[in-house]
Amino acid sequence: MTGQSVRGTVSTTTQWDRLADGHYVSHAYVVSGAVAACAPTAGVVTGPVGSMTNAQFIAASVGPAQQGWRDYGVPPSVTIAQAILESGWGRSTLSANDRNFFGIKCFSGSPGPVAVGCHSYNTSECLPTCAPTTASFRVYATTADSFRDHSVFLTTNSRYRPAFAHTREANAFIWEIWHAGYATSPTYVDNVTALMRQYNLYQYDIWR
Repeated sequence: MTGQSVRGTVSTTTQWDRLADGHYVSHAYVVSGAVAACAPTAGVVTGPVGSMTNAQFIAASVGPAQQGWRDYGVPPSVTIAQAILESGWGRSTLSANDRNFFGIKCFSGSPGPVAVGCHSYNTSECLPTCAPTTASFRVYATTADSFRDHSVFLTTNSRYRPAFAHTREANAFIWEIWHAGYATSPTYVDNVTALMRQYNLYQYDIWR
């Protein structure tokens, strides 16, 4: 759950964890260890984890990325490349601890309709000069929820609307969402499209 922001020995966050006795402790004092991935249930898309090889990571991302295309019109190649870049192939602290594969933030203390909480981390913003800052990021119950919220986030924020004129043009789509403010890095589009070319992620765009 979310509550009062607390600066603890681990982080500053509004996320609170429920104890066995019903009381709560701020996640700012909780050191999160690595959690082993559960064995996937037949027919259930679980998504990638950081222990996978690059090829396995991509293969595990295809299902939820293509579901994002079917439900919301987000090109799968864009989703997969963003997941790779934003999560460092699932090895970032944010993705390992909070299953946030896209760096999506909380706004005004709200995790949105899909995430289950918020967790503050030290990061940097480039506006245009890059500088250190602290930001609150969304926490997900499952990796599949993170992928779904990526599509929900893009379709429910009006500033990204121009991108959806290019749902069958992956390069134009990623440029539009960057231009609308998804990321502040000036090389973001180049970084995403380089991954799309290097790993031929375009092959997963199911309209082809």
